[in-house]
Amino acid sequence: MLFWLTEFSDGGDAFNLFRYITFRAGGAFLTALIFGFLFGRPLINVLRKRQGKGQPIRDDGPEGHIVKAGTPTMGGLLIIGALVTSTLLWARLDNAFVWMVLFVTVAYAAIGFADDYAKVSKQNTAGLSGKLRLLLGFIIAGIAGFWASAYHPQELTYSVAFPIFKDTLLYLSYMFIPFAMIVIVGAANAVNLTDGLDGLAIMPVMIAASTLGVIAYAVGRVDFTEYLDVHYVPGTGEILVFAAGVVGGGLGFLWYNAPPAAVFMGDTGSLALGGALGAIAVATKHEVVLAIVGGLFVVEALSVIIQVLYFKRTGKRVFLMAPIHHHYEKKGWAEPTIVIRFWIISLILAIIGLATLKVR
Repeated sequence: MLFWLTEFSDGGDAFNLFRYITFRAGGAFLTALIFGFLFGRPLINVLRKRQGKGQPIRDDGPEGHIVKAGTPTMGGLLIIGALVTSTLLWARLDNAFVWMVLFVTVAYAAIGFADDYAKVSKQNTAGLSGKLRLLLGFIIAGIAGFWASAYHPQELTYSVAFPIFKDTLLYLSYMFIPFAMIVIVGAANAVNLTDGLDGLAIMPVMIAASTLGVIAYAVGRVDFTEYLDVHYVPGTGEILVFAAGVVGGGLGFLWYNAPPAAVFMGDTGSLALGGALGAIAVATKHEVVLAIVGGLFVVEALSVIIQVLYFKRTGKRVFLMAPIHHHYEKKGWAEPTIVIRFWIISLILAIIGLATLKVR
């Protein structure tokens, strides 16, 4: 919205700053951060009053989680509110990719909200039907896949790009849409599975969003893509503003989610943020790189898949408990130890993901 102030610029005044994506990204970060600090405590008070007993705690979960009973959930509303406000204020609203990513984020937040509401109102951990959640998620992701493809350059449309191999494109034709659906839905559910300890999911999300934001800015500038020898996707640079909003809103939320958490993100936040990461990857043609940058989420999801499949086949468990962060809890690791070590792993993976821009 504020980009339109450039219409009053003569090229040498303060209004000219709004032309620069990096300046507006900084504004989005600060706006989202301030939003989180201003509305965090009031939102927590409202959630605690309306939810009563808070988020239901699994009976078969780690023993240490019993003390978390009564903690309100749906804290993702704070992140989404900060993110949407900062993006609408600072991003160019004539950019199709910005609207695509916002659409996925808000739509997945709605699914997560319905799931959280069902859990709180019924005071059980079931929530919405898993099949319904997946169906809605795939529909939204399918729309996003078509949306992004409509604005990709012709030579990239319906194709998958690979890191390191600069000229390698795998043309999938319309099968790219199911591929994009799997990327977005997979990212959303992987982040959702990771959100099991105080502060565990939000920091890796911020790290991944920062990395993908830098990638989006790079592939959206023809001079950068020529230097880095990567595929140019016009318009994706604006996604950096969105990514900055994720980081600002995430930090505002982490202020209240740091151990011991005053509020949980809930599916409202985890599904929305995971879906956003997947949507950014699809928009920037960096779906494969997302698997590296978001490697922690991939491992968390795989641990659940492996556990379920192995148990059905043998009746035995690979992990003491899945997702894998609960495995380490069962082994006696302190919660802050698990969280911080997983943050470190996320940072390392993000650096590796960024390195793929230059290693060709």
